[in-house]
Amino acid sequence: MAPREVVKTSEISVSGVLDENDIETIDGGLKQPSQGYARRRNLKLVWRNIILFAYLHLAAVYGLWLMLTSAKWTTGIFAMMLYSMSGLGITAGAHRLWAHRAYKAKWPLRIILTIFNTIAFQDCAIHWARDHRVHHKYSETDADPHNATRGFFFSHIGWLLCRKHPDVIAAGKKLDISDLENDPILRFQRKYYLILMPLLCFIIPTIIPVFWWGETWKNAWFVATMFRYTFILNVTWLVNSAAHKYGDKPYDKYISPSENMSVAIFALGEGFHNYHHVFPWDYKTAELGNYRMNFTTAFIDFFAKIGWAYDLKTVSNEIIQKRVERTGDGTHKSSRDSTLWGYGDPAQNEEEKNMIPILHKKED
Repeated sequence: MAPREVVKTSEISVSGVLDENDIETIDGGLKQPSQGYARRRNLKLVWRNIILFAYLHLAAVYGLWLMLTSAKWTTGIFAMMLYSMSGLGITAGAHRLWAHRAYKAKWPLRIILTIFNTIAFQDCAIHWARDHRVHHKYSETDADPHNATRGFFFSHIGWLLCRKHPDVIAAGKKLDISDLENDPILRFQRKYYLILMPLLCFIIPTIIPVFWWGETWKNAWFVATMFRYTFILNVTWLVNSAAHKYGDKPYDKYISPSENMSVAIFALGEGFHNYHHVFPWDYKTAELGNYRMNFTTAFIDFFAKIGWAYDLKTVSNEIIQKRVERTGDGTHKSSRDSTLWGYGDPAQNEEEKNMIPILHKKED
């Protein structure tokens, strides 16, 4: 029998900004942000979730083996397509559009993102966005659903294997989610989620490979469904775990979220986490001039060009520079302009270059 929850709801203190309306300083911060903490508590385990996630990961490992040994190549490509679609349902939909209101979308794009989000099966968008708003407003406190100060495992998957901390529930009730509740598309998804989710996440992805290109039921289930679903789950969780632990902090060295390029690649641009927690209303979630590691931004920009996405919020270079100078850890590009990294650095003068011997120099 699981131990009883004995922790009492504490006084919840704000530790981060949720949108541009929360900022108290000219460079987008709080005047006195609180430090992260995790008070001692007895966890009440949810054994149903433990068993289900154990099966998912065992099935995913088997699915990977089948993909490499017996599944048709079209099934593997199909799984990656579903991974991209469900990923965008989280990144461009639940995250940047609905949780942060970083841009606005017309109803055709909202329907597409709702379908993609349902394929992802990470709860309906209203609940996902609510919990994510709590995560930013009360980041790395007991009110944070996946409080990273409790360790890598907890912030990655452990938070889903136990009951929510009372502070998480209390903080969620305090936040205004009327904008989400007033969206008829999101209300429809929530109302029929237990019908739509099994169809879009499990049943249809299994049926299509079998009837369209003659895949076996076993390969279709374990590759296109189990492996794909578990993979996108872990990629999303890495933003909560790895990107809160590993990487540079060019914008704010006093918080745990970090710039993690590996996570950014797999999570379609969501790994630039230090920037994102400093400026969460920026639709790019990063300070980038290209799309190499931010496919979600390219997706949003495409729909902005055809008019389905609009009012894209971002942050000026002046504000970014002010924050970098005040709280950055010195790894920002602008902070390195005056330091030498090697031969040819802009800070290296011609006289110094001429004094450096170069052996086996190729003749022009």
